[in-house]
Formats: sequence, C-alpha cells, structure tokens
Amino acid sequence: MAKIKDLARHEMPREKLIEKGSENLKDYELMAILLRTGIAGKDVMQISKEILKKFPTKKLLALDYEKLSKIKGIGPAKACLLLAAFELTKRALEVEDNNLPTIVSARDAVAQLQELRHAKKEHFVALYLNARNQLLSKETISIGTLNASLIHPREVFKSAIDHLAASILVAHNHPSGSLEPSEDDLEVTRRLKEAGKILGIEIVDHVIVTKQGFVSLKEKSLM
Repeated sequence: MAKIKDLARHEMPREKLIEKGSENLKDYELMAILLRTGIAGKDVMQISKEILKKFPTKKLLALDYEKLSKIKGIGPAKACLLLAAFELTKRALEVEDNNLPTIVSARDAVAQLQELRHAKKEHFVALYLNARNQLLSKETISIGTLNASLIHPREVFKSAIDHLAASILVAHNHPSGSLEPSEDDLEVTRRLKEAGKILGIEIVDHVIVTKQGFVSLKEKSLM
C-alpha cells in the first residue's frame, strides 16, 4: 500500500482536491483530509482506508462521539472534527429521522402529551429535544401534587445528559381544570431554568395541560 509520503504532490489529497475538485476524490482521500495526520506505524491514508472498510459512510455518520473517539487513529479531537463535519452535511441536506416529531411550539408539545388531559393525578413530564428541536425522549419525572421540593433538577437533567439533549420542554397537568399556574409551578420553572443555565441545556417552555386546553408559561412571559 502506497504511503502518503511516497505520492507525487499532485496525487496528495489536499492538492488533488484543489486541482480537480472534491467530487473527484475517493472516500478515503476525503477522510484523510479531515484526519490530517496518522499515528505511529500508520499514515493517514492507511487509517482512512481501514476506517471506511470497517464503517462504510452511512454507518460512519451514525456513530456518536464515544464510539468514534475509540476508533484507533481518531481520538477525541479528530472525533469532534468529524462529528461537526457530519452534522453540517446532514443539516445542509436536511437529513433527519422522520420518525422523530419536531417540537417548535407549545401546541406541538401538547400533541405528545394527550394522556395528561385525562390523568386524575398530576404528572410532571419532560420532553428532551435535539438541536433541531426533534423529540429524543419523553419521560415522566413524578406523579402526584406538584411541589417545588419534589421536582429536583437532577431528576430532570440526568436524562437530558444521557440523551445528549440540547434543550428540554417540561409539562404537567392540572386535574382541577385550572389553567392558572400556581406559585409552585413558577418556582419549579425558575429552579430548572437556573440549573439549565449552569449545564448549558435550556428549558424552552413549561406547559400546563387540562381537559379543556393548555397554557404556555413562555408565551405568558412567566419564565
């Protein structure tokens, strides 16, 4: 296998890209440009070919940071660079999992919370969203009367960290039918907002659901 140092200048990936355009490079040559350097005993071209043999491009795009950084020849810094490049590509092509609902409004959230309308007890639920506002997971945090002392930020943010969520929308129901937020509702929201600022995971809204309708604390300027 020819090593990169043995290639003529015009055959080197970067020079070839400049001269002929990126569309004329092979997959492993494009990978070599992103990786830039090899490791002891293996140059970047060898590593690129080995990676693509084990992980064809579609499988490679599905790898997360943990798996990508463990591939020999990549490591943490190169894993971050590759993930950034992959994500930009997905966004440019509008590649997304159509099975994931998109939550951009309180109404979108309520569509995922219909079971709360008729619940006889209060349920506090968190919707975990990615950077494209797609729903990654929905989890019930507590059941029973909502109290600021019972909804601890760690219970809400633990799953956010596990799912690599970019933001969270929280919601709960009022079996009484009242759409008026209580003092506890406002206090829970305040504490979660403060915790979110520290962790870099935004609480985008707190929605109250009843049989008759719903109210968004964000739209009411209460958060």
